Amino acid sequence: MTSTVQSPYSSEQIAAWLRGLLTIAWADGNFDAQEQELIASITKNELAPKIKWDSLEVITPEELAAVLGKGTPASENFLRTAIMVAIADGTYSPSEDQVLHQFCQALEQPENLLEALRHTLEHPQLTPTIASTGLTKRQIDALHPLRDWLDRLDIQDPRVARFLCKMIPSQCPFEQDVTLFGRKIVHIPPMCKINPLYEQLVGLRFRALSYLADKCGEDVSPYI
Repeated sequence: MTSTVQSPYSSEQIAAWLRGLLTIAWADGNFDAQEQELIASITKNELAPKIKWDSLEVITPEELAAVLGKGTPASENFLRTAIMVAIADGTYSPSEDQVLHQFCQALEQPENLLEALRHTLEHPQLTPTIASTGLTKRQIDALHPLRDWLDRLDIQDPRVARFLCKMIPSQCPFEQDVTLFGRKIVHIPPMCKINPLYEQLVGLRFRALSYLADKCGEDVSPYI
C-alpha cells in the first residue's frame, strides 16, 4: 500500500537510510545468502517499491554522510535505527560495532553513544548475570543515557517504519537448549532476558506499528 503521508525525507535519503540498515544487519555475517536475498527483496519490492535501486550492496560511511548530512536530525535518527537493528538479535558483535563506529564518525554523531553497548563486548561473561539476576549497577548507569536517547526516535517515514516492523521480532523468541549427540551443550535464554535494550526494541516496534496504522491508515496485521 502506498502511503499518502508526507515524509520529511527524500527518496534518495530513504534509499541511503535503508542501505545503511542493511549494512548493519549483514555486518556480523549471521545472514546466509538466501536470508540476505530475502531481506533485500523485502526492502526493494515491499518496503520501498518506488525507489530506483542501482544495487542493494552495502553503503560506505562517506556515501551515507553525503546523502543524510553531517550532524543533522536525519543522521541522528538514522543512527538510532541502526543501533536498534544491530541489537535486534540480542547480541552486539565487534563487526557491528566497527560499522557503527565508522557511521558515527562520518555522520559526526557522538561516539560515546556506543560505549554502553561495548560493555557487552568487553565483558561477555556478564551475559549469564543479565539472564539470571538482572543488570549490574555499572551497566544500568551506562545504559540509562542510551535508553533515553533511543526512546526519542520519532517515526516520520512509512518506509522506515515498515523496515523496523520486519526487522524487529514480533515476540520474544523462546528459550532453547542446543544439543550435540544427545547431550545439552548450551542453554539459550529468551532474547528478552539477554538483551538489555529489549524494552527499547519493543517500544520502537510499537511506535512504528502505531504510525503505520494511525498516521498512514495501513493494515498492520501482516506485521503482528
